[in-house]
Amino acid sequence: MAVELSRIARKCERAVVTAYQELREVGTEDVTAFHACTTLYRIHHPESSLNEARRLVSEWIDHHVVRESKSPTKGCDCD
Repeated sequence: MAVELSRIARKCERAVVTAYQELREVGTEDVTAFHACTTLYRIHHPESSLNEARRLVSEWIDHHVVRESKSPTKGCDCD
């Protein structure tokens, strides 16, 4: 389940993926980890709506964790 995080350019994206992986590794259920990561994203981006945060977090988890893709994501507009 480990993703090479150095390839993730955005700090918020790296934080979300790291948090999700670490929560899952200690036995946190998927939905609980997802909700925690959505909250984490909104701490980085308080201007983001809940729906936008959920969409991005789910895309990042799918991209980096489920598919184990190393390609960049569209993500958000920050660096």
